[in-house]
Amino acid sequence: MSRVANGANAEVVIIGGGIMGLSVAYHLALGGLTNVTVVDRSYLCGGASGRNGGGVRAQWSTETNVLLMQESIRMCQAFARKMRIHVWFRQGGYLFLVRSADKQRALEGSVELQQRHGLKTRMLTPREAQSQVPELDVSGVLAASYNGDDGVVFPWPFVWGFAQAATKLGVQVRTHTDVVGFETAGARVTGVVVVKRDSAGRPVSGSEERIGARIVVNAAGAWSPMVARLLGVELPNHPHRHEICSTEPLKPWLRPLVADLGDGLYFSQSMRGEIVGGIGLDPVPHGVQQESSIPFLARYAQSLVRSVPRLGGVKVLRQWAGCYDITPDANPIVGEVDEVENFLQVSGFMGHGFMMAPVVGKRFADEIRTGKPEPLFANWKLRRYKEGKLLTESMIIG
Repeated sequence: MSRVANGANAEVVIIGGGIMGLSVAYHLALGGLTNVTVVDRSYLCGGASGRNGGGVRAQWSTETNVLLMQESIRMCQAFARKMRIHVWFRQGGYLFLVRSADKQRALEGSVELQQRHGLKTRMLTPREAQSQVPELDVSGVLAASYNGDDGVVFPWPFVWGFAQAATKLGVQVRTHTDVVGFETAGARVTGVVVVKRDSAGRPVSGSEERIGARIVVNAAGAWSPMVARLLGVELPNHPHRHEICSTEPLKPWLRPLVADLGDGLYFSQSMRGEIVGGIGLDPVPHGVQQESSIPFLARYAQSLVRSVPRLGGVKVLRQWAGCYDITPDANPIVGEVDEVENFLQVSGFMGHGFMMAPVVGKRFADEIRTGKPEPLFANWKLRRYKEGKLLTESMIIG
């Protein structure tokens, strides 16, 4: 490596300027730890945080996710007022559909869990589901669940709100700044080596810089395994391209976000009237790929029109793609790793890191500041994969 200039030291360097990294940074600063630097290889909203559907829900199949999302929804409700930025948070609910007996049994178990924790979720018959969305064709649907407190936000201002608030508290947010290496002392990380990238993504000659750090947080989402590998740490998560489609604006008719737990279809109507949604697709190209594809559009259109036949004649405005951050057990990786001290992980959130970022950022920041482990993160350590203690989560869509 060429000669590296010494930059400023930071208490915490956060790699990844998506909503998760920015939420951690904001809550660290809010708690008094303001010497924090966030670096991102692209622009704000350039990754998954700016390329998702903005869904926010407490309907999950595990207690940890239900408890966290109850708090995260409350934070979303207060976000616009607290951050002084409009995020168009609308609580029209989530309507989950199932088309098989095993999915129905799993959904019933999830609803029972949610109700035990005070959620207003209820099981619906197909006819009751159709009363929520009269345009819905429920042929083949065996049951549904609905929670009116779930909702959708507009992703970009949600990210900008965290970034602006963190900056006001003293956090440095450095975009187009790529991590290319680390410095260590024994088994402990002591700093990151970064390089500036121009608008075309090319490294700027002579821009390499070392930022000293007491703690480094890997919040790089789909890029997290590549970041960790620079320190010899192997993460089991991998990027998986996920695409979204947006139609021409229609008159308002769809209140909840509709999700099919069979094929992963989901769709909602934006404040401007567009139908915005996605669906799972395999196979997809390996690695971080954010290009659109015809096979996705065909599969999405087929499933969407099966659910709402009247949408067969709607015009498509655009489609785009981002990356889910997939783990083997559909649960995230949060906390320390055994190989390197002070190198903390907060990645692997599949497609729901956006909705969990407010509460996870808050609680993870508290853990960093106080040194007291967060009980709800206890099962999310990386070592569970070596120990064979894999988790479960059945309510994954897309």
